[in-house]
Amino acid sequence: MSAVLKNLWGDEMESYKHEFIEFLEKAGVLKFGDFTAKSGRKIPYFINAGEIKTGDQIRKLGKFYAKAYFEKLGNKKAVLYGPAYKGIPIAVSVAVALSENGLDVPFFFNRKEEKDHGEGGVFVGYKPHSGEEVVIVEDVITAGTAIRESMEILSSLDGVKVAATFVMVDRCEKGKTEKSAMAEVGEEFGFPVYSVVNVYDIIEYLEEDGKNRENVERIKNYLKVNGAKE
Repeated sequence: MSAVLKNLWGDEMESYKHEFIEFLEKAGVLKFGDFTAKSGRKIPYFINAGEIKTGDQIRKLGKFYAKAYFEKLGNKKAVLYGPAYKGIPIAVSVAVALSENGLDVPFFFNRKEEKDHGEGGVFVGYKPHSGEEVVIVEDVITAGTAIRESMEILSSLDGVKVAATFVMVDRCEKGKTEKSAMAEVGEEFGFPVYSVVNVYDIIEYLEEDGKNRENVERIKNYLKVNGAKE
């Protein structure tokens, strides 16, 4: 284990997934019920980064993403991109967490509507240069719709390459094919998509308490229909 990861997590690495899911549930980010995803699918649970509302919560969220970043990319100095709106505070918190552990990276985000006065443009923050790599930080991937929107926006940056995308949860759902949305995005754009946890980690977490039996069954039944078959 690297010194950086020891600083982030101490000596306990195995419990971080459980801790992250517990954090999401307590913060109201992870909810169970009947919801409609951006893809239009009816889903039995929902991940909403918009429920992160306090300084301590966003600090902790950034720490979990930073852990995943170091684990997957090491000390690569990429530019963080947070898609408006939920990706904006995520990008900021991840940049802070990385900086606290010795990796100072720039960040930027987009406006929903391009500004036609002042400095103008669609982007706010650092302006990536040709040859630099960007890492997208999002809340969740269902069918890959949001990532494709981000790639369309980022296509205006000449010579800038997306190195990876990080999300809170891999829903492990099929996208346009029987493959997972994350796998499809990776194949389509040529970069990996990483998650802090996936839906099967959530199921395992829920199964520790018998009162969650109904939610477990609903999620499993949903995955029988919409789960990726790879």
